[in-house]
Amino acid sequence: MPELPEVHALTVDLGARLTGRVVKRLDILAISALKTFAIPPDALRGQTISGVTRHGKFLDIQVGDIHLVIHLARAGWVRWRAGEPKTSARPGRAPRNPLAARLLLEPDGAGLDITEAGTKKSLQLHLVRNANEVERVSTLGPEPLDPSFTREVFASILRAAGRAQIKGVLRDQATIAGIGNAYSDEILWAAKMSPFKPASMTDAETARLYDALQSTLHDAIARSDGLAASELKAEKHEGLRVHGRTGQPCPVCGTTIRQVTFADSSLQYCPTCQTGGKVLADRVLSRLLK
Repeated sequence: MPELPEVHALTVDLGARLTGRVVKRLDILAISALKTFAIPPDALRGQTISGVTRHGKFLDIQVGDIHLVIHLARAGWVRWRAGEPKTSARPGRAPRNPLAARLLLEPDGAGLDITEAGTKKSLQLHLVRNANEVERVSTLGPEPLDPSFTREVFASILRAAGRAQIKGVLRDQATIAGIGNAYSDEILWAAKMSPFKPASMTDAETARLYDALQSTLHDAIARSDGLAASELKAEKHEGLRVHGRTGQPCPVCGTTIRQVTFADSSLQYCPTCQTGGKVLADRVLSRLLK
């Protein structure tokens, strides 16, 4: 799933490609992906794109006075297409077809292909006058890289979360915007904390976690700086130190990285660096470690 660093890089890349271009049309191929109906896709025709911004994990392409807000979910992506597509795309094609929508630009048909792999379709497209009309945008927590997200703000979030597991607090978009499964693993590994540690912690632990959050996200953004959308997935995978690396040695201590599997996701951690040598039970009801 694209998270804050990748969506930030997509925003920069697409902003440079799209700003000032005129929309030829927006084709919706996966009807279920379009979550709004008040504004038809044809309303974008002939409108000029004024910019691309980000809200947490949501992309926001402003076309005239309309916002095309995109949530890529677990398996969605955007691909830049330099010219007119060789084949037309029409709604009603096979359900395994990854192409969900296509944005074409004047005058040459260049634009974006919005895709979603797999059979579990969670991609979201919203056409709204204001991005906050999208419920999950309006309820986002603070942006962790905003200057206003200070250590004191972070500490107040942790105090409010109380005994909730810190892994879940970091991933909760209503608490902090943009951090998902992968970067929460990376942040907790950098902070040397168990993913099941309660959010309420000492001042020293809060400072350590805050610094790990900031450095992990800033480093990921720096690595993706200047990369095109087509290069971001590979860069993310290459840059991860613990997430997705079950069975490999921890890059700090050499201990084998372990995994805990849940119903629809998994987490990875280093027992030596994060849990005092204890191996977490790999089942949904793993016992909590402080």
